[in-house]
Amino acid sequence: MVQFTTLTSRVMALPVNDIDTDQIIPAQFLKVTDKNNLADALFYNWRYNDDKSIKQDFIINKPESKGCQILLAGDNFGCGSSREHAPWALTAYGFRAVISTSFADIFRNNSLKNGLIPIIVDNETHKMLFELVEEAPRVELTVDLAAQTLSFPGGSVSFPIDPFNKTCLLNGVDELGYILGFEKEISAFENRTG
Repeated sequence: MVQFTTLTSRVMALPVNDIDTDQIIPAQFLKVTDKNNLADALFYNWRYNDDKSIKQDFIINKPESKGCQILLAGDNFGCGSSREHAPWALTAYGFRAVISTSFADIFRNNSLKNGLIPIIVDNETHKMLFELVEEAPRVELTVDLAAQTLSFPGGSVSFPIDPFNKTCLLNGVDELGYILGFEKEISAFENRTG
C-alpha cells in the first residue's frame, strides 16, 4: 500500500447523493484483477456515451479536473453492493481522498485497505466546501492524516479514522504488512512456546 501522510490537492466536486458502487464501477469491470487498469472504468456510464465517445460535460472529463486527488462527493457515497473494485478505480484514476457526510461501511473499509482516505465532514462543512469549490475552482485542500485534519482557506476541521487503519496508512502497510512488522516478537514467542 502507498504511504499516506499529507496531501494537498485541487478538488473535483461531484454533488450527487447516494452514489453507489455500481455507478463508481459498473459490473462489467468486476472480472478485472489489475487495479492499475481501472482508471478509464471509473464512473464509466456517466463518462461515456453509448458509442463510447466521451461526455464532455461530465466533471471528470473536463480539463480542470485533471490532476485532482480529492473528490468532494454528495451524501452516502459508496452505498450499494460490496465491491473492492470501487476504491481500486478511484485510486487508479489518482484520487487519494474522498470527502462526504457519510460512507457505506463496506466501501469505507475497502477504501482504507487500498490507501483511499474517506473523510467524513458535518453537513455545514460539506455545504461550505461545495460553495468554496464553485467560487474558487482551483482551490486546494490539505489532508493531514497524522493530525486528522482537512484544511481549507480560512480554517480546518478534524475527521475520524480508527487508530489501526491510521497506523497502517501512515506506514504504508496493509494488515499483513502490519503483522510482519512484529516478526521479531513473533519469532521470540514461537521460540518460547515451541
